[in-house]
Amino acid sequence: MIRDNKQACFILPLVLALLTGLSNNGFAQQETEYLVAKDGSGDFTNIQAAIDDSKSYPYERITIFIKNGVYKEKVKVHSWNPNISLIGESKEKTIITYDDYFDKVDRGRNSTFHTYTLLVDGNDFHAENLTIKNSAGPVGQAVALHVEADRVSFENCRFLGNQDTIYLAGEGARHYFNNCYIDGTTDFIFGSSTAVFEDCTLHSKKNSFITAASTPQSESFGFVFLDSKLTAEANVDSVYLGRPWRKYAQTVFINTYMGDHIVPEGWDNWGDESNEETVFYAEYNSQGAGAFLDERVDWSEILSEDQAQKYILNNIFGDWEPNLRK
Repeated sequence: MIRDNKQACFILPLVLALLTGLSNNGFAQQETEYLVAKDGSGDFTNIQAAIDDSKSYPYERITIFIKNGVYKEKVKVHSWNPNISLIGESKEKTIITYDDYFDKVDRGRNSTFHTYTLLVDGNDFHAENLTIKNSAGPVGQAVALHVEADRVSFENCRFLGNQDTIYLAGEGARHYFNNCYIDGTTDFIFGSSTAVFEDCTLHSKKNSFITAASTPQSESFGFVFLDSKLTAEANVDSVYLGRPWRKYAQTVFINTYMGDHIVPEGWDNWGDESNEETVFYAEYNSQGAGAFLDERVDWSEILSEDQAQKYILNNIFGDWEPNLRK
């Protein structure tokens, strides 16, 4: 009980100091949910502000809900922001977009890697119900999604671009896409990670190459497509499944529907016959007008049923179970 004003003047500042000290030492309750809304009805009006306000290295997952709207911003999930989820209101109407491209950023020979719309450096990232778009148009390399982290998953998302739409990096990094739509022109899925695309649609916008894996020699898996669909614009009729960005590239299609835009030979060696000795390109149970299995290049493989059995998630990803909102 406070008996007089003098005692109150002493005790109240002490209590405030104690509370401030607890907060500064990380004991205060952290925010675990934010709402982003363009109309000002949420906690923030842009996505990057919500990420920047999130606690570094949180003990609990931080979920950022995003209302419908077009968010023109370059978004980065930092390495000190693991365990973040971005959950859109709807896949078609919650859109993150930017228009950087190789010549615009002008950072030298590696300019491609600065053109992202969304960059994920924080492990255990998850996203749902979003469109990630590079709106630069057909002007060269222009990345929509760039991932450098491990244990990253996307569900019910769209990725829109042209050349180099999705870049998936990191030796040993694991990435999972479920029920996603991805479009582009040249090498529109490329990189070195172990990535699984399940129940996804890959849409080619011109005659070119779908994948350009750069799988490290040390990895058992590269890009794996399960129960997916390959489609194309009406005037597109000559698309390759992939070519090797690096000589140990691995890309496998399992139970995939392929439209007639896929060329009979299927794969390209990127102008270097020595790549044919080191890449691993394979298919199992390809279907549709583009499934010319008897006419594929002789340095690719048609898997047996027993061989195809190893392409299951717990074998590819080991101790990580993806596609769960945590």
